[in-house]
Amino acid sequence: MAVNLLAALDDERFGAAELARAHQIAEAAGFTLHRTRGIDDDRLAAWIDYTFGASFWSSEVRAANVWVARRGEEIGGFAAFGPRGLPLPWLLRWRERADVAIFGPYGVAEAQRKTGLGGALLTAALASLRASGYAHALIPAVSGERLIAAYRERTGAEIVDEFRYDEGRRARAVILASGAGTNARNVLERARDGVVPLDVVALITNDAHAGAIGIARDHDVSTVPLVWERSEESRAQYDARVIEAIRRLQPDLVLLLGWMHLLPAEFLARFPHTLNVHPSFLPFDPTADEVVMPDGTVNPALRGAHALRDALRQGLRWSGATVHRVTALTDRGAVLVRTPMPTDGATTEPELRERVRPLEFAAVTQAIRRWAWER
Repeated sequence: MAVNLLAALDDERFGAAELARAHQIAEAAGFTLHRTRGIDDDRLAAWIDYTFGASFWSSEVRAANVWVARRGEEIGGFAAFGPRGLPLPWLLRWRERADVAIFGPYGVAEAQRKTGLGGALLTAALASLRASGYAHALIPAVSGERLIAAYRERTGAEIVDEFRYDEGRRARAVILASGAGTNARNVLERARDGVVPLDVVALITNDAHAGAIGIARDHDVSTVPLVWERSEESRAQYDARVIEAIRRLQPDLVLLLGWMHLLPAEFLARFPHTLNVHPSFLPFDPTADEVVMPDGTVNPALRGAHALRDALRQGLRWSGATVHRVTALTDRGAVLVRTPMPTDGATTEPELRERVRPLEFAAVTQAIRRWAWER
């Protein structure tokens, strides 16, 4: 269960005097509050992805204004406010209200959670909404009794909605996998446990001996081996077989979980809701060939089938995982969820892959939930 809270901004705790006091509290903690636009701060986005794990907070921040607490190069926390265009169901009835603005996302580094910095950021964001002429701030999707009570005490907000995140129809999904199937197992377990709102109706593989086949059978999911007989059929003929097999299954969502075969434009036209997991930290800008990391360093955007190998060969200090929509351009679709990870001295591709795998599991789970919420 989660709730939406609505705070009245005419309360003097959100006035100019309290905004000035918020700056003083931040300075006493050793930080300075800076106001910026989320879309202009790639390092902040990467820091959020690293500090708070597999979420899509960084995507929401890019749609908002944001107060950031900085101490030199260190980020202590952030509070976003006034995001636009977020297609989340719990926001729908509030998006057209001219007197209501959205607060959040909002987060503080663990080391700064008892310094007063969090309260200063909260005040700064809500005071900025008041100064912009809004009468109310919606604090959305808050869960947990303690957190709800804390928001109500700090802001005077009242509960205006109660909901469950994953209410509604479960989506039909097809998994495409070529290898061991560890990501497929993760999805099947999460679907079985109700963590993701999916009914996986089949697993398709282009390798008759793929480990993913046994995993699907263990979860009572039908398997469809579709091997490309290169001596007997063209690539176009094989692609047509794949498309037809999936068409018969009528999925809402196609998941590429270690699928080692490039898909043609005809596939994407037929199945536009196709997601891919990629073992690298990719930029939000699909045209960018570099990505800013949480510590401010800049990595090449490692796309293609050998991202982990390329990270090791180039001696990069960061790797990660990204789930993105699939387009005709390899690994350049819109990012749903991404998480960076230090390589920490990994020297072999299998070693780095094992470190990245848990990030992939979490990112895929959250990306599926985001996809379902945004439908």
